[in-house]
Amino acid sequence: MSDAPLILGVSGLRGIVGESLTPEVAVRYAASFGRWLRARSPQERSTNVIIASDGRMGGCALLHAVSAGLLSVGCHVRNLNVAMTPTVGVALDAIEYDGAMIITASHNPQEWNGIKVLVRPASWIESTKSDARGRPGPEGVDACAPSQWMADELINEYKQRAIRYNDNWNIGTFCCDDDADDKHCYAVKHAIERAFGMPWNDRVATASGLHVVTDSVNASSGSIDHLFYRGGPIELIQLNNRGNGIFPHTPEPTKENLSGEGGLCDAVPGLKADIGFAQDPDADRLAIVDERGEYIGEEYTLVLCAMALMEARMDDDDESSNDKPVFVVNLSTSRMIDDVANHYGAEVVRTAVGEANVVEAMKSLKAAGRDVVMGGEGNGGVIWPKVTYVRDSLSGMALTLSLMARTGKTVSQLVQMVNSFGPTDEVNANGYTIIKKKSALARKEDANPVVQHLRGIYEPRSECRVDLQDGIRIDWDARGVWAHVRASNTEPIMRVIVEAPSSSEAEAVAEEIDRQIASM
Repeated sequence: MSDAPLILGVSGLRGIVGESLTPEVAVRYAASFGRWLRARSPQERSTNVIIASDGRMGGCALLHAVSAGLLSVGCHVRNLNVAMTPTVGVALDAIEYDGAMIITASHNPQEWNGIKVLVRPASWIESTKSDARGRPGPEGVDACAPSQWMADELINEYKQRAIRYNDNWNIGTFCCDDDADDKHCYAVKHAIERAFGMPWNDRVATASGLHVVTDSVNASSGSIDHLFYRGGPIELIQLNNRGNGIFPHTPEPTKENLSGEGGLCDAVPGLKADIGFAQDPDADRLAIVDERGEYIGEEYTLVLCAMALMEARMDDDDESSNDKPVFVVNLSTSRMIDDVANHYGAEVVRTAVGEANVVEAMKSLKAAGRDVVMGGEGNGGVIWPKVTYVRDSLSGMALTLSLMARTGKTVSQLVQMVNSFGPTDEVNANGYTIIKKKSALARKEDANPVVQHLRGIYEPRSECRVDLQDGIRIDWDARGVWAHVRASNTEPIMRVIVEAPSSSEAEAVAEEIDRQIASM
């Protein structure tokens, strides 16, 4: 048996192809998901599932395996072939299917692949009016990653129950769908029109002449990026859009991976472009490079989009609610979102790390009547509920460009604007410094003693505020500093994240955390 990891969690399943992740594993996981969905679907109708792939090399084998598993337990399957994860979310709501399975390992390197699951809880119940746990929004937007309790049930189904496959008379049906990209582009442009009071092309007309460079890492976003910008006032230049599934660099959109010779950081100033967008293979994350070729990072993606939506509300006479607008983010997201929210009179609610946790909080707050504007994660994941409850790089690009059009500012100037909202002169001048470290874990549970050790040290201290929703987050509010230590949901590692108003203070806090862990 291979020692390669097979990671089961709220984000789905990931493993090393041919070792821990084989077609046999994919068939069994898909069949388990199909049985789990069918148990929740009304008995009088069929269970319908979308499948897709992020386009990485070798994914077609797992796509066929997943299809076979679903069909063999009686689910009807609609194949989108290669599609962005948020595109699948939009399609899931548009055609009112029950769930989806996407062959993707997100930002993991080439040897990895996985199966990401989306569900549409509204399809499981006759009436959604009083169901706060999974009720759709006013426009029927409901598809999302499964919540923790759903994921736990699915994992138990996969691990514990013997799969019962159907006979010839009860096999599901199969069809293909080639217009999902159009649905997604329309959904984003329509949401822009509603938010800003004018059609997408009119909204960005003042930015006519802007040049945008995108890096699709030869995966799912190449064709839809072309479709989204086609015929508009902004010129698109595409890098790595061959769609062959071979990554030209490590696919996580970090500074290190985008700064190589000929990479996005070179291309933007070299082509005299105004902005660069980097997407990961399944395009649920978005990183930004400014007009000078400077990597501003994924953390700014969320805050620029938040600014775009709050700026739009300044022009909207109908936004008369006395309720504070709410942004929902996870514990590992930069405090820049707090600064932006404070500037515009909004509120930030934080959750455990994981898209599903953010979405569950967004839906619960919305069901309680709160004005939920947007959610997301500091990894470049923007969740705009007017489009989909899935992290969406296409929405991120549209909102960022809308902000540029409204303000007439360059990306570097927008970054300075964000920094000016900070609580100290040091932040105002330079922004925050965020440090991210990771160390190997044999098992996710191995992080628990570390968390308890740090809790014992910091919880008694009056200058600290400790949050134990997910690992441990320690806030030194008076200093504008925080640290978050937790086990990853997607990789066999422990993450340590520190943010402070200066690099020296961030390094000092990171070193202090390291010393405390080493003293165990």
